[in-house]
Amino acid sequence: MASLKKSPPMPDCTMSNYIKFVETTAREAGTLLKKMLPREHRIDFKGEIDIVTEADYISEKLLIHRIRKNFPQHDILTEESAVIQNGSDFRWIIDPLDGTTNYAHGYPVFCVSIALEIQGVIRCGAIYNPVLDEMFTAEAEGGAFLNGRPLAVSSTNELSRSLMATGFPYDIRESEDNNIHYFIVMAKNAQAIRRAGSAALDLAYVAAGRFDGFWELKLRPWDT
Repeated sequence: MASLKKSPPMPDCTMSNYIKFVETTAREAGTLLKKMLPREHRIDFKGEIDIVTEADYISEKLLIHRIRKNFPQHDILTEESAVIQNGSDFRWIIDPLDGTTNYAHGYPVFCVSIALEIQGVIRCGAIYNPVLDEMFTAEAEGGAFLNGRPLAVSSTNELSRSLMATGFPYDIRESEDNNIHYFIVMAKNAQAIRRAGSAALDLAYVAAGRFDGFWELKLRPWDT
């Protein structure tokens, strides 16, 4: 990747500063991923079906660079690299490319996810879908938004009328705790189920009222 553009350090931050930072940074990484999508990707296997591409690493490098430039004392938890621990009360949790399998196949359902945790509590975050240019943001006790518009969850209260979303763990072939049983039960009781391949987007769509509910097993902090 070309050398990253320099950005000035953040001033003493209010929550609005942090939200602006997660929006700007998620958009930058997502725009880069969208540009790279048509390419043929290098794929490495972390497990039987768990993969990582060069795009994951490039996006992650950009995100870590931005965070360390602006908040050098903060901790960082990310999917592909070692944890960065400075003993801070502030921890960034990032997924540089949620939906890697989709991305590797050219299926345009993926996102960038960034959250800020302060003293063990998630205070704000952003999920950016670059294909649809949709920026989901949220602040603890401050509401959730899509491109600046307030969001509201679905008012549907009957499972038989609900559009649900789910996913399956990467050890689906080895473990019996693989969500298949729950999927069968839900398929017989919900109106319909979607399995899009990005837990972060699924959760954002619940916040937006597009899905009526979501469940999945064995998710990691950067997935949610």
